[in-house]
Amino acid sequence: MSTSLTDIGPHHDIVISTRVRIARNVEGYSFPHKLNDDTSFALMKDVQTAVKAFPEHQGDDYSFVRLKQLESLERQVYVEEHVISPALLANAGRSGFFYNQTKGTSIMVNEEDHIRIQNMQQGFQLEAAWNEADQVDNMLGKKLPYAFDDTFGYLTACPTNLGTGTRVSIMLHLPALTLMGHIDGFIQAAGQLGFAVRGLFGEGSEYMGNLYQVSNQITLGLEEHEIISRLEDVVVQVIQKERLARRNLFDNKKIGLEDRIFRSLGILSYARSLTWKEAMQYLSDLKLGTSLGLISTCTLEELRTLMELIQPAKLQQHCGKLMDETERDRQRAELIRCKINGGGTQHVNE
Repeated sequence: MSTSLTDIGPHHDIVISTRVRIARNVEGYSFPHKLNDDTSFALMKDVQTAVKAFPEHQGDDYSFVRLKQLESLERQVYVEEHVISPALLANAGRSGFFYNQTKGTSIMVNEEDHIRIQNMQQGFQLEAAWNEADQVDNMLGKKLPYAFDDTFGYLTACPTNLGTGTRVSIMLHLPALTLMGHIDGFIQAAGQLGFAVRGLFGEGSEYMGNLYQVSNQITLGLEEHEIISRLEDVVVQVIQKERLARRNLFDNKKIGLEDRIFRSLGILSYARSLTWKEAMQYLSDLKLGTSLGLISTCTLEELRTLMELIQPAKLQQHCGKLMDETERDRQRAELIRCKINGGGTQHVNE
């Protein structure tokens, strides 16, 4: 189970991924927080019927998963892979999702809204992500009566999603701007332009590994193409500023930069225990060093894969067993050390 696509996308040294998410609700049903078990199940069946009716048998490419039928670890793996949201997990007893792994598309049912269509692409691929999500939205809309108002647009459980119901987000790796002390200014400027900057898993999540998720806050009064265009303009500027900051560090603070990167390489090469947060920081330093050509221990793609694999649930799935935090820290260090020292990403057998 993995969302990894073969195309790593443009600007992949800075832009980790692109996500488009569309919120929709179905007429005749209360919002999910008002639904009981029977009506929640009835809604899932309606969506399932609509997916099966996709033209040219496209619905056959989607697998359906009821969260209540999954073990806790497997549910969390889907969250860490960004296939589903933490909010869907919070309503696990009454929710489910459809997933097309090849396209990177998931259709969440009974999250905050009845339907959350999501497409994930690697790198900076706004148009591709939008086209995939929009196509699914159109196919579902032909079979399901969406709740729509001529004044407010698509009706959603939270007023902040009214209008298009579209949220577009870009996950950025910004180590140089962070080291230069410019991140707070970036977050403030983004907010003034109508964008939110959040952590690895969106709202309320922690910043880790110098990864920042930028998304639009306004969905009402803007067309989808305007939302995408405005976010694209902001991200292009951030990419330019990050590249300039990296060059500044390389040209003017190279000794300090090299010291930081090689210290991180040394720790990852020999550490026997690593928390998730500290491992993410050290791997972020290695990504920066790799992008600047200072080290060649791993490729950017290998480091991205490592960052995914060392998450708590993914790590336990990879090792094939449940582990407490102490054991996870030990196995995380083993996994990274083995990869850094040329042994691949397999875990060390007991």
